[in-house]
Amino acid sequence: MGQVSASSTVLINAEPDAVLAAVADYQTVRPKILSAHYSGYQVLEGGQGAGTVATWKLQATESRVRDVKASVDVAGHTVIEKDANSTMVTNYTVAPAGSGSSVTVKTSWQGAGGVKGFFEKTFAPLGLRKIQAEVLENLKKQVESI
Repeated sequence: MGQVSASSTVLINAEPDAVLAAVADYQTVRPKILSAHYSGYQVLEGGQGAGTVATWKLQATESRVRDVKASVDVAGHTVIEKDANSTMVTNYTVAPAGSGSSVTVKTSWQGAGGVKGFFEKTFAPLGLRKIQAEVLENLKKQVESI
């Protein structure tokens, strides 16, 4: 079993605090920025930052659907989602970048072993980066339109 991860970054023309607030808003912002790969999105507890619990289905590929139940924490300028149903952890890190901000999303999990693990480690990050890039682009449009 090896660590599998994928990350993507976007630049947003907005103050880091405003961007962090948008990233941590699971009630209003998050449903608006999710790509078509997500379904059944629901906030179970909270809705703003630490203490939030949300569920969704992530259709990573045609045959691979992940049931996610994410518990949210915030550490500094990073929003952390830990999936109760797997080893998957996603971090959204907001940093100053020129007159705006950068947001980097990194998702990692313990992959399968053997041949299956080799293919997962090789191909899963490619698909996940496309999904991450779409969500980040939606975040950029959402935050810059406010």
